[in-house]
Amino acid sequence: MAGNRFTISTEGTVIALVGTTLKTVLQVKAGANSRLKLKRWGVYFDGASATAVPVLVELVVTSTDGTSTSVTPRKITSATETVQATAGKNFTVEPSVTNVVENILVHPQQGYVEIVPEGFEIQVAGGSRLAMSITAPAAVNCQAEMMLDE
Repeated sequence: MAGNRFTISTEGTVIALVGTTLKTVLQVKAGANSRLKLKRWGVYFDGASATAVPVLVELVVTSTDGTSTSVTPRKITSATETVQATAGKNFTVEPSVTNVVENILVHPQQGYVEIVPEGFEIQVAGGSRLAMSITAPAAVNCQAEMMLDE
């Protein structure tokens, strides 16, 4: 690890979630020989109903890339190395999920941010992927972000 910290996000794109349909909104793929550590992640909804059913948000390991819009990792350190990871957002073809790492329920009028304590980061092996998949009981829009170390 070079301490090469970067963020990926939906880049201001509001991603529409269709009721009861799983949608991968953000995915990072580690470079072939670069392990990643997830330091922070968040998701934000724009729901209008105070009585709406919570949204299921999952961090998942995937075995395929799926089809998405490319995201440019944004380096936030002065490390000189180039970020090796690649990322995508707003998937039109879902990647194959192999493992659910974490899941939470979030009210669709709110957001959720998790700052991962040092030593407890979710690690992504070289060449592997970590994604955020969401299933909303009703239509709602979202935005998402991840901060990682490479």
